[in-house]
Amino acid sequence: MKPSRLRIATYNIHKGVTSFRRRSRLNELRLALHRIDADILFLQEVQERSDRGAAAQLDVLASSGYLYRAYGVNAVYPQGHHGNAILSRFPIERYVNHDISDHVLERRGVLHAVVHCPDTPDCGIHLLCAHLGLIQASRLRQADWLAAFIEREIPPDAPLILGGDFNDWRRRVDERLRARLGLEEAAEAIPPSAWAERMLPPHRQPRVARTFPSFSPWLTLDRIYVRGFRALAARVPRGVSWARCSDHAPLIADLEWS
Repeated sequence: MKPSRLRIATYNIHKGVTSFRRRSRLNELRLALHRIDADILFLQEVQERSDRGAAAQLDVLASSGYLYRAYGVNAVYPQGHHGNAILSRFPIERYVNHDISDHVLERRGVLHAVVHCPDTPDCGIHLLCAHLGLIQASRLRQADWLAAFIEREIPPDAPLILGGDFNDWRRRVDERLRARLGLEEAAEAIPPSAWAERMLPPHRQPRVARTFPSFSPWLTLDRIYVRGFRALAARVPRGVSWARCSDHAPLIADLEWS
């Protein structure tokens, strides 16, 4: 891949286990990340410690070719903890995790990192890996926090990638982030697939990808928002092998400097 282009993916890995029998899918996930072949990965629900004696998940997943990583704890429980992670093929200069939990029943966070790669401006690329809540009112407050943080902490001319699980099937967060920050969603590069979608006028066609549930994606939960990039292509891989890895399907986007 040319240095001026990046492949990005966001993936909720469901703690590396199946939904029902709680069997480990960590090796399948490692192979899935190898197939995705992204330069930067945004991961949610990464479980770093477990009372079942499993290997640290980031060590296994990073073995797909990622020298640099960042991890932020969201939820802590007796047998361990889980949170968001960023895996990168380029050096991570710094990172910090922010607790954006809206109530005690849902622990949520945003992991902010800065990476430098070929052709990167001096300010680097700002990465934000987010996992928002299940309740709409919470998501909207978390979206407002995100917008305020970006406006306050990230220079307006700095390239920015915001990815993660937004749980935003009603697209209220999507509307708010677009209106306030002027971000573009990478899945706009995906042409409408269903005939009913193609019949809609352009301004009514879906602008976000369907990623959940993985065995038959219908809900639009996972997003990749960009500033300073143009999305060349985006896709959501489907099939039995992907459905076995997690309850979410990954969203993959190829970007180039705009």
